[in-house]
Amino acid sequence: MATNMTRNCLTLALLALLAAGSAQAEEAGGALGSQVAPFKLPAVGGATWSLNDVADAKLVVVAFIGTECPLVRHYAPRLEALAQAYASRGARFVAIDSNAQDSADDIAELTREFELTFPVLRDEGARVADALGATRTPEVLLLDAERRVRYRGRIDDQGRVGFVRLDVDRHDLKEAMEELLAGKEVSQPELAPIGCLIGRRREPAKAPTVTYAKEVSRIFQRRCIECHRTGELGPFSMESYDEVAGWADMIREVVEQERMPPWFANPEHGQFSNVARLTKEEKEQIFAWVDAGAPLGDPSDLPEPRQFVEGWNIGEPDQVVAMADKPYQVPAEGTINYQHFVVDPGWKEDKWLVKAEVRPGNRTVVHHVFVLCYPPGERNSFMIAFDGGLIGAYAPGIRPFETPPGAARRIPAGSKVVFQMHYTTNGRAQEDLTKVGFTFCDGSEVKQEYLAKGASYWLFAIPPGAPNHEVRATHKFEEDEILVNLLPHMHLRGKSFRYVARYPDGRREVLLDVPRYDFNWQIQYELAEPKLMPKGTVLECTAHYDNSAANPANPNPKALVTPGEQTWHEMMIGWYSTLTPAAGK
Repeated sequence: MATNMTRNCLTLALLALLAAGSAQAEEAGGALGSQVAPFKLPAVGGATWSLNDVADAKLVVVAFIGTECPLVRHYAPRLEALAQAYASRGARFVAIDSNAQDSADDIAELTREFELTFPVLRDEGARVADALGATRTPEVLLLDAERRVRYRGRIDDQGRVGFVRLDVDRHDLKEAMEELLAGKEVSQPELAPIGCLIGRRREPAKAPTVTYAKEVSRIFQRRCIECHRTGELGPFSMESYDEVAGWADMIREVVEQERMPPWFANPEHGQFSNVARLTKEEKEQIFAWVDAGAPLGDPSDLPEPRQFVEGWNIGEPDQVVAMADKPYQVPAEGTINYQHFVVDPGWKEDKWLVKAEVRPGNRTVVHHVFVLCYPPGERNSFMIAFDGGLIGAYAPGIRPFETPPGAARRIPAGSKVVFQMHYTTNGRAQEDLTKVGFTFCDGSEVKQEYLAKGASYWLFAIPPGAPNHEVRATHKFEEDEILVNLLPHMHLRGKSFRYVARYPDGRREVLLDVPRYDFNWQIQYELAEPKLMPKGTVLECTAHYDNSAANPANPNPKALVTPGEQTWHEMMIGWYSTLTPAAGK
């Protein structure tokens, strides 16, 4: 009984505190030049925090955060570093989580994970966020000694919509702090924040036409939760209503902008078995659900949870090869050159590969992995291996490798396995030990040989500032082959990519058109029906590159860009896979 009474008293106290915070916050304002009235919110650890607690501070940085937003996780260490660096100069930092989907335990875990030393507050009902006009995470407000808003917006210009640039050109928050401390006006007082929309709950419509339970949950099961589930690539889970309701506005934004689900093929050309694009009806149902306040509906309408295979998606592999004997140490900050690890898997005889799956040891820092095959006697050139040596890959959008029934990929005896690792730092030192699993079959079972090839060109140079530089590569089929998939590959200046088949009879067919290439998503497009490439057919690949300042991902618009392995170099590879009769069949 005493425990229940204590819990009830704490609950009433918290509600009273939130109500007081709400009343004070409603008087505040977040417009430039406006004075922010003191607000009070509960902090991680059970205490309360008020703006009056830092009355002697020369500057106060108010940062709106969320526990699952990728950019918040990128910037949390940076905020902590700034807080430490400017504490002696009279600046104080405070973070506020206003997301409906973030629990007190979630916020406490984020605080512990990034070892944040400044107060982290929970803004139940987004009352303070509403009062200060905050819309996204991370978004910062810089207050002067009189608690007037002198800067608001992003922390710096590295974070962009859907990706993080290699470098920072302007440290916006730091610049504003330096200017105020020097007694100057802030030169750029407002810059649009980039990040996740704050998860605000709204009152659901009383008679919605679309509900989560009946329609939307099924769309998410079909299209989203393969990645958006615990332990997988998506930054948050979409397996339950409580999670997705807080993300409703953000879900609408990425669907409306066609950022999610990731699929970049022009629907006018080609048909593919792994299409991830939402249908018009699915989009309309999601929009109607969000507009109605994200109603749950009748829980009895909910579908059975979708089941996924635990562990290896290809089943237990015949052989697992690690990239090294010990983990690679990923630093907290900076740009990491592609790392290459060469491993001898001990293949004394030819292997017939039917399945391969790459499993990163640490998904938070592994951007993508290409596993390549070096046949014996091959000179040590990663460029040559890229042309046709791909035997496994991990990247957003790529599924585990699996050949059609009766087909297999021949790996010559004595071949080495090469891991090309692309790491991205996230503000904390990490380590990774990536592995690949292989499944083989007996050569006598193979009726068709699966070939992975690349139409590539390595002698191009993209001029500085060029907005639409074209590079072409071709391959002529010397025998009949059956085309099964296509995977375009470029780097950060990649703009568009197109595969065209020119047949011996004079016909011309667009096999795949990607008008908006995105380096962050390495998608392998699987043909719905394998297509015969008769002897004499020419496969023509055309890539366009944007090396101008208008490309937000461009590391340096002033650079002359040539081919190379690193992200800031470029590549032009039109990977494709075909089937041919196996030798002696």
